Amino acid sequence: MTSAAYRPGDRVNQDVVLLPFARAHLEGALKLSQEMSWPYRFEDWDFALQLGHGFVLQRAGVVIGTAAWWPYGETHASAGMIIIAKAAQGRGYGARLMDALLASAYPRTITLNSTAEGIMLYRRRGFVPIGVIHQHQGICEERQKAPPSSLVRAMAASDFEAIMRLDREATGLDRQRMLDRLVQSADGYVLQRDGIPSGYAISRLFGRGHVIGPVVAESPTDARTLIEAALAGLGRAFVRIDTSASSQLGEWLEAVGLQQVGDATTMLLGTPPLSTGPARTFAIANQSFG
Repeated sequence: MTSAAYRPGDRVNQDVVLLPFARAHLEGALKLSQEMSWPYRFEDWDFALQLGHGFVLQRAGVVIGTAAWWPYGETHASAGMIIIAKAAQGRGYGARLMDALLASAYPRTITLNSTAEGIMLYRRRGFVPIGVIHQHQGICEERQKAPPSSLVRAMAASDFEAIMRLDREATGLDRQRMLDRLVQSADGYVLQRDGIPSGYAISRLFGRGHVIGPVVAESPTDARTLIEAALAGLGRAFVRIDTSASSQLGEWLEAVGLQQVGDATTMLLGTPPLSTGPARTFAIANQSFG
């Protein structure tokens, strides 16, 4: 999906060309993220591209910039994986990529998680801060004990409709396609009361090890129980969890060995989605998907 203002093959500056993000660009995108010490694997880039859209900047056949977005229905989207090679920074390439992305996703409301360096780029395009994400990661100091199976059980294919309902309550978004792919490639956990699902968590391979998220629950206690179930299944694996600063999970995550190593500012352009609760999001799938 492209705007007439950003046609494939547009010359950005001399020999730099703006192109739709295609599978042929994945190796170049991986090298960019490695340059930035972002922990994406080739499989993580591939997974993201299969679910979304984006653009690259290419110079002499080399990818020097990326930006991607993921649609959630016809009204909302998330954006991320916005990277400019260090040697190409300060020349307006980030602005060009972001403008192409916004034209492509228009008129959707867009949410993204920004590094400190990117905030002004997004502010100039109308994004406003709405929260903070804390990145926790590490190896648990002790193996976590699994909650009783009567409270948390493995996710089954028959749970998908309930998972969709809970996710929509928590986010106000239609994320069916993303959730379907996540469930197919991950381990899922369902918290239930009186036989009815009231929360879920997904654990999958990502980056340096595993990521736990999304985690959707009705309370911090329920969210912690779901995370404990996922951690019990991972043993001594390296784990990452991205959670909001208001989740009330930070101290506990640090106590079990998942230290806070960074943060990001959540920003919004457009009308916020309407979450209906009581379920809410305690950890995100990653800082790009939300």
